[in-house]
Amino acid sequence: MQQFDKDLVIIGGGPGGYDVAVKAAKHGLSVALIEKHEVGGTCLNYGCIPTKALYRNAEVIRDFKSANEYGISFDNYSLNFNQVQERKSQVIETLQSNIKLMLKKAKVDVIYGTASFIDEHTVTIEKNEEETTQLTAKYFIIATGSTEKVIPIKGVNYDGVYTSKDLLDVDEVPKRLVVIGGGVIGVEMASIFHEFGSEVVIIEFLDQLLNNFDKDISSRLKVYLKKQGIKVYTGTAVEEIEKLDDGLAVTGKNKKGKLVTANGDLVLMSTGRRAFIDGLNLTSIDVSYDQNGIKVSDNFQTSQPHIYAVGDVIGKEMLAHTATYHSYKALDHMLNFENKTNFDVVPGCVFTFPEIASVGLTEEQANNKYEDIKVNKFMFRANGKALSMSKTDGFIKVIAHNNRLIGAHIIGPHASDYVHEATVLIEQGIKILDAVSIIHAHPTLSESLLEALRGLIE
Repeated sequence: MQQFDKDLVIIGGGPGGYDVAVKAAKHGLSVALIEKHEVGGTCLNYGCIPTKALYRNAEVIRDFKSANEYGISFDNYSLNFNQVQERKSQVIETLQSNIKLMLKKAKVDVIYGTASFIDEHTVTIEKNEEETTQLTAKYFIIATGSTEKVIPIKGVNYDGVYTSKDLLDVDEVPKRLVVIGGGVIGVEMASIFHEFGSEVVIIEFLDQLLNNFDKDISSRLKVYLKKQGIKVYTGTAVEEIEKLDDGLAVTGKNKKGKLVTANGDLVLMSTGRRAFIDGLNLTSIDVSYDQNGIKVSDNFQTSQPHIYAVGDVIGKEMLAHTATYHSYKALDHMLNFENKTNFDVVPGCVFTFPEIASVGLTEEQANNKYEDIKVNKFMFRANGKALSMSKTDGFIKVIAHNNRLIGAHIIGPHASDYVHEATVLIEQGIKILDAVSIIHAHPTLSESLLEALRGLIE
């Protein structure tokens, strides 16, 4: 019987890697985690977490702007952006330290370097230009995530054309920011930097922002962004980025052929992400992949059954929490444990003003799947807690079939905090008649979901 250095080697220390490493170690497996940069992956180091740290700063600025409404007045306030960035870095460092301690306690062997397969059970790890090592394992999990997808626009290589990773580390707030791409990253960055004082323009190729979200949510977001002072152009194809004496000019045309021009000091390329498989040498070991990512089974096995792939690298829902649950299912399959995680019911959140959260089918998807659906909305302006907070923009939209919730879409205050109640109702198939009999505390924002559900049966 072949002997291996480790039971399990995980390539990638992000959400699809570090958590399952600890879990595997607790089940008695010898585990190595290979990470080329820092544990935590894109999400922690230059994605979800730093963005949310900056979002909190932007949120505080919004509160300052409305302070007079609450009888609070002050002469002025200023933004110390160096301190903003220091706080963001402290948040990242704290979470990194927590993960490293967790891995250490679990006795996971963390190796910093770049991994590449040399055969089906062996990887070579390049630690630096002069030091490499090899490691064999019975099982592998590939959790290498994704990287920015930059579309080939003329002028995209000019100084001042940034990815989201670059923008998170700027030293000062740009006076003018043009965002190419109206997906999650684009609208979040636009919202944050607008509150920091940037003049922001969003240019989106498709007809709506957040194309994968319910159309009513996307349409309402566009209204709110414009109301806040952000210019939004949808259905517009960017053709060129030009260098000017005082910055950059982004030009394109809408579907009617009308020229659209937006000038900025910085341009954010927020045009999606692609699976990161660079350097893994997958072809040599017959692991199948395509332009979307690595091909996997329902248990996340690749074409080599002892090699699993999870998270962004398989090119499906590129969400940190999805990657983590992919990895749990992969590990359970290795260990012959049952795992009933339903990957058709995955909540997603967008941190704009107001927040957005969604789970289940959109109205369009529901109509395509079922002949008889019911739809209802409840407006936050009718909720006592929202009124007391002066945060009445938005609504909850619920979609039902056969007396069961199949979709919930929220744009409103703290949407990300109570979308999980809808997630449980959908995933567990709880009847709406039973759901509305559950007592909710008053006054709370989550009562809005209860009222939306009641509207489906009244």
